[in-house]
Amino acid sequence: MAHTSALNEVIELDDHFMQDPHSVYAGLNAKGPLHQVKIPPGVPVCGGLTVWLITGYEEVRSALSDTRLSTDLRRTEELFARNQPDSTKRGGFSSTIANHMLHNDPPNHTRLRKLVNKAFTSRAVERLAPQIKTVSHELLDTLPEDETVDLLDLFAFPLTFRIICALLGVPEEDQEDFKEWSKQLISGGSPEVAAAASATMHDYLTRLVAHKRSEPADDVLSALVEARDADDRLEENELISMAFLLIIGAHETTANTVSNGTLHLMTNLDQWNALLADRGLLPGAIDEFLRLESPLKHATFRCVTEPVTIGDTELPVGSFVLISLAAANRHTDRFEGDTQTLDITRSTKGHVAFGHGIHYCLGAPLARLETEIAFTALLDRYPGMRLAADPADLRWRTSTLIRGLYELPILLKPA
Repeated sequence: MAHTSALNEVIELDDHFMQDPHSVYAGLNAKGPLHQVKIPPGVPVCGGLTVWLITGYEEVRSALSDTRLSTDLRRTEELFARNQPDSTKRGGFSSTIANHMLHNDPPNHTRLRKLVNKAFTSRAVERLAPQIKTVSHELLDTLPEDETVDLLDLFAFPLTFRIICALLGVPEEDQEDFKEWSKQLISGGSPEVAAAASATMHDYLTRLVAHKRSEPADDVLSALVEARDADDRLEENELISMAFLLIIGAHETTANTVSNGTLHLMTNLDQWNALLADRGLLPGAIDEFLRLESPLKHATFRCVTEPVTIGDTELPVGSFVLISLAAANRHTDRFEGDTQTLDITRSTKGHVAFGHGIHYCLGAPLARLETEIAFTALLDRYPGMRLAADPADLRWRTSTLIRGLYELPILLKPA
């Protein structure tokens, strides 16, 4: 069996990777399912670290369910501190907002998920459908026809943000501040800005939870406050962390799914025209968007708690592991045809854009619902819309986690 010394080449996840990760993944997959990569200095939370990257489809699916690869926040915090003595490099994701389900292993993960399931029900999601439709049309009503707009900034982000605010019960007068804190925390600003946003959001969510406890409303955050399992309930910090997780899961990733899907449709107009002719293709198209351009390149950081063998390489205890959802979703071992291109009729069964195993995304039904309503509105309103930029000129965000554009210029044409 090979050990860590067997893989000597370390690939830096530089700007070339950030702009075109799929060509990098394809090259790596041709060599095998496991690789050592270095995260560039300056990337919030993990800049400068050398980690193991898993890219093979079967290996990714297996790793997502492997209990020896821990997501526990205490373990990863200790490893970050050991590898990054300057604690400010951890950015704004302190334990005050990051101790949620994705950063816990069983049995605590099981406990948290069971309590959250009591609040985040299919009924709660379905109840949002009329509001999603209303917000979609309100936003499109404000956009000028026959002009170029940034569809990401003026439609995708505000749509998903207003829905997460409705989900959490954030008062309308607080939403602009809330949006700015979220942007500072998630979008890869300086560690100092992210840390300040983390503290501010923690204070705000603390007050919001207290308000929901004293004056519960018909929203998911109130339901989380009230959720019980026998004598168990979510603690204060767990409520705050869960609210933060919803911000990422129900806002950031869904907005990027809408934007990324739009980009690929605009560069594959035959697929756009197929949707115009048959809206029944839309549910399958959404899964193809998720497969082709996963809004998360990688799953949450894991650390090795017991030796794990990937391929013929044994990962030692204490190693950091990144699991590439994006690489697995374009892997030729799993999906037929040209996996690098959009095909809205493709079978996408088994894609891992929402993860796999115990950490499978709780918000997947909401993400699909929002995305389907958003595209239905765009197809109805702007069948003639077109990309208003050279795809090569578009810039993707610098992040080891998020796969999303900085902007998406679209010429809005009704026909």
